[in-house]
Amino acid sequence: MSLPRFATVFVVLFWGSSWIAADSPKVTTHRIDPRDETRDRVVPIKVYLPESAKGPLPVVLFSHGLGGSREGSSYLGEFWAQSGYVAVFPQHVGSDDSIWKDTIPGKRFAALKDAANGQAFWDRVEDVKFVLDQLEMWQTEPNHLLSRRMELDKIGMSGHSFGGRTTQATMGQKFAFNRSFPDPRLDAFIVMSPSPGEFPNPDRAFGGVKHPVLCMTGTRDNSPLDPRITPESRLKVYESLPSGNKFQVVFDHGSHSIFSDHELLGGKQRDPRYHLAIQKLTTAFWDAYLKGDSNALRFLKSDEPKRLLSDADQWLHE
Repeated sequence: MSLPRFATVFVVLFWGSSWIAADSPKVTTHRIDPRDETRDRVVPIKVYLPESAKGPLPVVLFSHGLGGSREGSSYLGEFWAQSGYVAVFPQHVGSDDSIWKDTIPGKRFAALKDAANGQAFWDRVEDVKFVLDQLEMWQTEPNHLLSRRMELDKIGMSGHSFGGRTTQATMGQKFAFNRSFPDPRLDAFIVMSPSPGEFPNPDRAFGGVKHPVLCMTGTRDNSPLDPRITPESRLKVYESLPSGNKFQVVFDHGSHSIFSDHELLGGKQRDPRYHLAIQKLTTAFWDAYLKGDSNALRFLKSDEPKRLLSDADQWLHE
């Protein structure tokens, strides 16, 4: 039976989830600013690393939304690292917080809309590829903090809003003229606030995706900038993905900002009542597809996730 949102914490306290460690390790954070010389572009990175973890760990990437930064969604970076992952949060210069922080309040939304362009999108896709290249280099670099710490054959990609679009591109979404930009080094994908994009047929855009995907949205997940993107249109991504290893959660009354630490433009701290379910579901997904955890996979392919949700939330799997 599903429980009210406020009761979720009590469910988690007694619910025996074998893939969540009871004694979570301390997490350290590290900021690195590598430069992509071919593009003359710095890609700032924040790494969340479990301090006492033994052996190499799977890697998960998170791409922030428009106007965000590597500092955002720290509740996810901390939790994923505590759960046994190297969490890597890149910052996409040109569609990050630099586009609005020094702008007067009345012009900030216009600055955001101007930054949501094709060049910024392409920069983001290239940023992800560059970060993956850097991880491969750091893995074999003596004395680097990530040296021999990563399982680079087990990498997940995730993102919210513009970061969700970035994730969709790297998982193989098709665009106009049948173009696509998948990266074979990525194995599983989480898309928060998915977008069907401008390709006229979502089935053609997403029907060829070959990897597991978890979509996350809410019944009030309207785009703050584009009225064409509605809560209903976001559902088309899940509907168009091939069956087999796709999942979706729809949070009742969930707005566009529920996946973030703050409201848009760095405003008040966001209501965190959805965060626990987001943490648990995303970690179960990573565990199933990056760690090969059969218990996590059985959990996802059942109605058990509803125990983390309110009665009006939706959990779908095919």
